[in-house]
Amino acid sequence: MTAPFALSLQDLAPIAEGSTTAQAMAETIALARAADGLGYTRLWYAEHHGMPSIASSVPEILIGSAAAHTTGIRVGSGGVMLLNHAPLRIAEAYRTLEALHPGRIDLGLGRAPGGDGYAMRALRSGGGEEFASYLAELMAFDEDGFPPDHPYSRVPVSPGGVRLPPKWLLGSSGSSAQAAGQLGFGYAFAAHFSHTPAAPAFAAYRQAFQPTDEFPAPQTMLCVSVVCAPTDEEAQYLSRSQAVSWALFTSGEQRKLMSPEEAHERVLTPQQQAVIDHQSSLWIVGSPSTVRDTIAEKAEACAADEVMITTTIHSYQLRRRSYELVAKAFDVTPRA
Repeated sequence: MTAPFALSLQDLAPIAEGSTTAQAMAETIALARAADGLGYTRLWYAEHHGMPSIASSVPEILIGSAAAHTTGIRVGSGGVMLLNHAPLRIAEAYRTLEALHPGRIDLGLGRAPGGDGYAMRALRSGGGEEFASYLAELMAFDEDGFPPDHPYSRVPVSPGGVRLPPKWLLGSSGSSAQAAGQLGFGYAFAAHFSHTPAAPAFAAYRQAFQPTDEFPAPQTMLCVSVVCAPTDEEAQYLSRSQAVSWALFTSGEQRKLMSPEEAHERVLTPQQQAVIDHQSSLWIVGSPSTVRDTIAEKAEACAADEVMITTTIHSYQLRRRSYELVAKAFDVTPRA
């Protein structure tokens, strides 16, 4: 089955129990090379903080590394949590990436902190109500849009002679979708953790869309969580790592990603099991045909232009295999 949508992937740079951070970092390069060869459209890194199981705290470093080790796949942030950063700093970082890898970088922007309240305080993160002003400031830096009497009008963005890469807004609501459309950004919907249907948000985005040079037409992305293995049974077994780790995280226990063997042996509280029962309806788990049919159904329901999958498996090798099985299930053309 050839997909009527582009297929991309997100990497959270998981740190598996029994492995080191250095191994997790090496795996980001191995996965980037594999995704490039498999023909995936783009690879994004999400910004998370204070989580022992995730090493993607600084997306721009991983983006630069992945882009340097690949040739055709687009690489970007999915996303930069803008409220954690001075907009000038983001303008500088992503102009630098665009200058190093012209035409291959994406700038996905989100308003969540990417961590708990303690991490927010440590990051000096701004409140959600400030997101619009942070975003306006970022765009003003990129477009030289400050009024002459504004103090920031005297601050040239370095490096000069290059603009920010295409910008995407990440969200899971009609308000974020409408904002993305009005700005002429791409819009990515977080269906991997949100129970809100994507179709109404995409409709709001398309209705509000104003064309830009970067996006002459609206472009929607559906983000989903996938665990794929040769059989439904094996995929369900492997997915237990993700399920139990999510339940422990929501109850305040933070640790590296546990193996499926340990996850199956872990005794959970009723509250932790309830978390899994609620969240697991969002996870697409199964054989290549099961995963293909489910993704296709979800993408068709909201008319997504692109599907981005994120996969959490304890074994790095089996995680790469999952992405390979999905690409082959959709007949994605390998990249030479």
